[in-house]
Amino acid sequence: MRKNIYSVLIFTVVFLTSISVFAQNQNNVPVVKLSSPRKTIAVTRFQNNSGIVSYLTMGDDFAAQLTDALKQSGRFIVLSRQDLGAVLAEQDLVKGGRVAKSLTAQTGKVIPAQILVTGSITEFQENTSGGAQGLSISGVNIGMSKSNAHIAVIIQIIDSTTGEILDSQRIEGLADSSGFGVGYSGSFSIGSSSFQKTPLGKATQIAIDRAVEYISQRAANYRWQGRVVTVKDGLVYINAGSDAGIVPGKTFTVYKKGESLVDPETGIELGSEKTKIADILVSEVEPKFSKAKILSNTGEIKTSDLVFE
Repeated sequence: MRKNIYSVLIFTVVFLTSISVFAQNQNNVPVVKLSSPRKTIAVTRFQNNSGIVSYLTMGDDFAAQLTDALKQSGRFIVLSRQDLGAVLAEQDLVKGGRVAKSLTAQTGKVIPAQILVTGSITEFQENTSGGAQGLSISGVNIGMSKSNAHIAVIIQIIDSTTGEILDSQRIEGLADSSGFGVGYSGSFSIGSSSFQKTPLGKATQIAIDRAVEYISQRAANYRWQGRVVTVKDGLVYINAGSDAGIVPGKTFTVYKKGESLVDPETGIELGSEKTKIADILVSEVEPKFSKAKILSNTGEIKTSDLVFE
């Protein structure tokens, strides 16, 4: 009897790979190929407003999966904000003299993100109909059934300097399966391999993929910004290189930052006046920085001057 159960289980797992999944993207977000350079981006915690209060880490798990998907896309320099507390704690230990000083844990070295992404999960559900539940292994139910799953997420893109919401959109993932169905029960995680095989897991992956395309599309509308590191031997060194997608022949404009404009009522920085002082052409590229020739200039280029695409 036990051998028969194992045989059915093995057959079922193999058969699951052929489950047909139907996905619908109601947002119709087109695939976007970003030009260099790549912008820095960070995903902060998502809120769980789906009504499933028992899944305490849903928001963190979704943010972690979206962070990984953005990294795998190769379109951004992705910064960790999920583990930022641990990074800052390590820097504080070094600063306090409680551990040996290290070149890898210095205060003031956390890279700022140009774009912040956050949001909330508003719907997270799976409807199953058909035969009996069948086998249940580690919280995953296997049986003859028809399932449809749906997840909806509100994605917000935020200006990291002002906190202003630059763009917001609802992203959905839909998935159907028939034949041998897989569902969840009890404790589960968005990132687990067993959950990813379920219709709801597939719908979640679809939503994440659509979120990456949406973020990429909107990010293309924001200007990349860098800084001048130094000027030496007639060359301008900028703080981005091949790791950021910079290539020889790329042209940039250098601006002198003026006085910051601050709202007297809210204290929020509204921006600052900028004066163009030079056009530069990248001639050499290293992983973390680039060297550029000065094509034209109307003023002296100095360290920390702004560099725009």
